[in-house]
Amino acid sequence: MTTTMPRTPTTPPNAARLYRARPLALLAPLALLAACGTSVPLPPWTPPATVTPAPTVQRPSTPVAPPTTVQVTPVPPAALPSSPSSPAAQAEQTAPYSAAVAARFPAPSVVYNTPGLQAGRTSFTTQAEIQAWLREQAAAASRTPGVRASVLPFGRSQRGETLEALVLTRAGGTDAAVLQSAGKPSVLLVGQQHGDEPAGSEALLVIARELAQGLLQPVLERINVVIVPRGNPDGAASDQRATTGGLDMNRDHLLLNTPEAQALARLARDYNPTVVVDAHEYTVVGRYLQKFGTVQKYDALFQYATTANLPEFLTKAAEEWYRRPLLAALKGQNLSSEWYYTTSSDLADKKVSMGGTQPDTGRNVNGLKNAVSLLIETRGVGIGRLHIQRRVHTQVTAITSVLASTAQRANELHQLRPYLDKEVSAQACKEQAVIEAGPTGAQYDLVMLDPATGADKTISVDWDSALALRTLKARARPCGYWLSAASTTAVDRLRLHGVQVLRVAEQGSMLGDSYRETASTSGERQDVRGAIADGNAIIKVQVSLARGVVDVPRGSYYVPLNQPMANLVIAALEPDTQSSFFANQIVRGLQSTVRVMAEPSVKLEELN
Repeated sequence: MTTTMPRTPTTPPNAARLYRARPLALLAPLALLAACGTSVPLPPWTPPATVTPAPTVQRPSTPVAPPTTVQVTPVPPAALPSSPSSPAAQAEQTAPYSAAVAARFPAPSVVYNTPGLQAGRTSFTTQAEIQAWLREQAAAASRTPGVRASVLPFGRSQRGETLEALVLTRAGGTDAAVLQSAGKPSVLLVGQQHGDEPAGSEALLVIARELAQGLLQPVLERINVVIVPRGNPDGAASDQRATTGGLDMNRDHLLLNTPEAQALARLARDYNPTVVVDAHEYTVVGRYLQKFGTVQKYDALFQYATTANLPEFLTKAAEEWYRRPLLAALKGQNLSSEWYYTTSSDLADKKVSMGGTQPDTGRNVNGLKNAVSLLIETRGVGIGRLHIQRRVHTQVTAITSVLASTAQRANELHQLRPYLDKEVSAQACKEQAVIEAGPTGAQYDLVMLDPATGADKTISVDWDSALALRTLKARARPCGYWLSAASTTAVDRLRLHGVQVLRVAEQGSMLGDSYRETASTSGERQDVRGAIADGNAIIKVQVSLARGVVDVPRGSYYVPLNQPMANLVIAALEPDTQSSFFANQIVRGLQSTVRVMAEPSVKLEELN
């Protein structure tokens, strides 16, 4: 099920400098770019099909090469074995599984020397070291004629840590307006939203250096890159998954209750990335050993956006232009991969599920913003620094593949985003919208490892597939939504996402469907792991609709659906799902929202 890509070696680190490891095999993807003299036209558009139930899901077949695959000759790797005194070697002594299992994960030929990966180091790169590293790369990049780079403060964590991004481009400047007018796709790379998942952050420091002054710099001829090495600095400092307030910020990308998620939303709104990569790590032993008597096998788990109402072509692009080359890249480095999956904390529940279908994660919410949204997970949670060089190498290999694919497809992607925006906008007032969707159940043969012998161990599991969604609830797609004048918090959150919200300038009326409560209870938000860490009860409501003419006062709001963010608006404002603004009390009262079913004739004005 895995496919692969060329090896990614580096030159030996310069002893006079702390951070100089250079993965020379990053040249391999660039050979692909040089071979792409002609663009490939977009495949014919097929209107998105209504999400329908599927009785079974077949195990995905081995991926085939994308239409424009170019053969690349890998650069021979430098032989840089880890020394016995390295942190990785020390960690081997306390591995949570046998030496036979550990032997399945040899260190790569390359040695990465970020601050947190130095020999003898027991902690990962600190926030201060990340900030210094980003400034060093910005200064180095700016010494290359035509390359512009800057460090962008874009928010603060709950403890007051500055959230920073490195912006790299060959446009006339690094501010968002200049990048958007440059006509090149932008890639947003985000690491360590969960504080106990460090490999993504360390890998993004490597990527930042290679873009700024190394072998990836040529991709800036075709794309812009924005790098956020660490989205949750407070969690990283405490080695915990959640933010300081105990919230899982990667379940907060629709609601935006945390300042960290708000800052990332603002960054995405301003820079409007065509591609977003979210770098995580997953649990290796823990509940898998308890439930199945196995240890996790795969170097990388991968999934793109899988939630209701995504444009069909967006999913095709994620699969054919990104996932297939990425699997090939990993295989070329002898790194194994699977679809992303997880299981609940309930030891009696043996079901295994792909990543969730709820519109709350960065992966799904960025998909609703019409970006190609990719999740990359390496095997790291619960094993400290064990195999850290291999984990970082896996992330570097995967992210390099994404950057190369974006550069290769720059012309097509430049067409893709406006194409998708137009398609989504044109659906207002037409046909059906899926309000809630769920995964499809199937049986799946999952390969794990015997914890004693290290041998492959195949287990047949009940599998919830996110690749074929079941419609749980659907309604006629409205023309837009009316919001009461008191719904200022909801308006502010929508605007953070980049949603257009209009104010009613003069009192009038609209034809709409009002919500009527038929049943209501309180509960918790759930994902496939169990209860979501957010600390607040939700309102679980069932509703009916009542059609009528609704008086709308001056100062209330109208959110049109003839805009690119329409599908995100539906996820936020339909009240009877666990992710909605109403369920999470951002919108107060069912009477505060009306589904507007005909184009309004009232006078509307833009907000400042």
